[in-house]
Amino acid sequence: MKQRHPANATTAAGVRLDVWLWATRFFKTRALAKQAIEGGKVHVGNEAGRPSKLVHVGNRLDITRGEDRYELDVTALPEKRGSAAVAQLCYRETPESRSKREQAAEQRRLAAAGYAKPATKPDKRARRLILALGDIDAL
Repeated sequence: MKQRHPANATTAAGVRLDVWLWATRFFKTRALAKQAIEGGKVHVGNEAGRPSKLVHVGNRLDITRGEDRYELDVTALPEKRGSAAVAQLCYRETPESRSKREQAAEQRRLAAAGYAKPATKPDKRARRLILALGDIDAL
């Protein structure tokens, strides 16, 4: 079977922003992609995105997903959701964006390294001790 490039005849016309985000696997559903766009988490160029905005090859996208921020250049326009390997061919992340994301992830990892979550909920005695410690902090 012949390997197909993710872009096809719609290259000149463009693809809807919510469809592109879904097809490139940034969001699991188009509804989640639409919600993120309407919430101001996705920008096309320097403008806020709209779900119906057409994305073209060469556009710059700024996507905020959770604590991660991506700056991408669109390289292809898929219409269907495919494998992750094909989805990664549809964009190129800027080197600055990648380094910032990796640094932020490392900081989050180091910040959580000293904290150990308790195995169980505190019992009645432990809750009273916690409340008593809280009173000390109020002074």
